[in-house]
Amino acid sequence: MSPPPDTRQALVIGAGLSGSAVAHSLAVRGWTVTVLDRAPGVGAGASGLPAGLAAPHVSPDDNVLSRITRAGVQATLQRAQALLHRGTDWALTGVLEHNLAGKRKLPADTTDHHSTPASAAQVAAAGLPPGTPALWHAQAGWIRPRQLVAAQLQTPGVQVRWGQQVQGIERRGDAWAVTDAQGQTLGQAPWLVLASAFDSLALLRPLPGLSVPLNPLRGQVSFGHMADLKDAQRQLLPPFPVNGHGSFISGVPTSEGPLGWFIGATFERNCEQAPVRTQDHAANQERLATLLPALGQAMAGEFEPQHVHGWAGLRCTLPNRLPAVGPLDPLRWPGLCLSTGMGARGISLAVLCGELTGAWLSQETLPLPPALAKHLAADRFV
Repeated sequence: MSPPPDTRQALVIGAGLSGSAVAHSLAVRGWTVTVLDRAPGVGAGASGLPAGLAAPHVSPDDNVLSRITRAGVQATLQRAQALLHRGTDWALTGVLEHNLAGKRKLPADTTDHHSTPASAAQVAAAGLPPGTPALWHAQAGWIRPRQLVAAQLQTPGVQVRWGQQVQGIERRGDAWAVTDAQGQTLGQAPWLVLASAFDSLALLRPLPGLSVPLNPLRGQVSFGHMADLKDAQRQLLPPFPVNGHGSFISGVPTSEGPLGWFIGATFERNCEQAPVRTQDHAANQERLATLLPALGQAMAGEFEPQHVHGWAGLRCTLPNRLPAVGPLDPLRWPGLCLSTGMGARGISLAVLCGELTGAWLSQETLPLPPALAKHLAADRFV
């Protein structure tokens, strides 16, 4: 049975991709949700990524990560279709994956996977030499995460409180209380979901018996404006995103409005700050030269300081690259849940993890087979 109506109230810490997805999934099930975030508004953290991809992971044995990301991408695209403006906030373009060093191979049975070897025409359209090993993901595309976050937070039943510096959590009777640095109560509810990426770790540390090995992962994207490109450069732009060593996306609105091109992101582990760095623009230039050699050579000048723009943010990872979702320890810590550890796959996984949280808390049928869902269950760290 579902929780009684008076207990269908939740606090969510974190208003990024993860937190907004949890809030939406609970609210559409009739829950009252209050989201707390330290930022002044939408997109201040990793969810401020200007553009990214919803694209599946593939493996020859169709492993757990591949199956979960495939379900996650489907959930994200369905959410985008329902809440966002196609063409300006997201697009189902398909994604070509340049199979560098043969890292990605399809399983023998791909009948239901929407991923196939790329055709010669698709390889040519990307500007890659004939015979370049590549995959084509038909059910994939680009998305602007900030727009998705904003739309999910506007769900009826969701209240967002910005500028909330959460310092501690504690169980008080049948509810969880969230406090600031002065010990003042910021909110209280029977259910608490920590969805604040790496910041979740500090809130969990005082609770005995929990060991959630969250690690910070800094990433930087380099981008520029389409209007600044020369005709010769434009002619080399692929008509769809290309993934494989970072990703290249073009023709997508920047946060300022004009259409832009984007390459990245870098990966820097165990870094808790996210400044934009000149050396990472150089790393992204090398990334583009490896991913799309002809385009990378033609666009070398676009990475000069007077042209290139940058964005950097912190993601949060777990050792097996799978998020931690749902109740942590219902016996010792009833009502305490997680939705974190998305790593670089927040666009592909956050919506699915929100739906898992909503289903677990409302005691519904899960959106994943139980054998797969158990790999995401937060209680694996108890």
